[in-house]
Amino acid sequence: MKFIFNKIHFTVFSTILVLEIAIAYFLKTGFIRHTVGDFLVVILIYCFLRSFIKTNPLYMAIVTLVLSYTVEFLQRTTFLQLLNLDQNKWANLIFGNSFSIQDLVAYTLGVLLITFIDIKKSN
Repeated sequence: MKFIFNKIHFTVFSTILVLEIAIAYFLKTGFIRHTVGDFLVVILIYCFLRSFIKTNPLYMAIVTLVLSYTVEFLQRTTFLQLLNLDQNKWANLIFGNSFSIQDLVAYTLGVLLITFIDIKKSN
């Protein structure tokens, strides 16, 4: 594992970040907000990490998926209340507030796609 800046991954991260902000701002409900947004957020996390860390894409995929699953499973708890952030709009937006199996599927598919692309790009 090396720390090195990768402008391609950072560009993808930046583009998806703008798209995610637009989705959060303009769409309050629906398939795009909930499912496509979750699909894209793991690609955003993966690309952000790969922007600065050069490592095996499969390792990064596992780290991204574990992080995403952890946040999703924390939604089954009162962790935002414990941190006194349950009324914070940004905390609820970033961490979410309801557990969903559908989110886990979206995370998995997003990580599979970006890992496949990253591995193919490397060859």
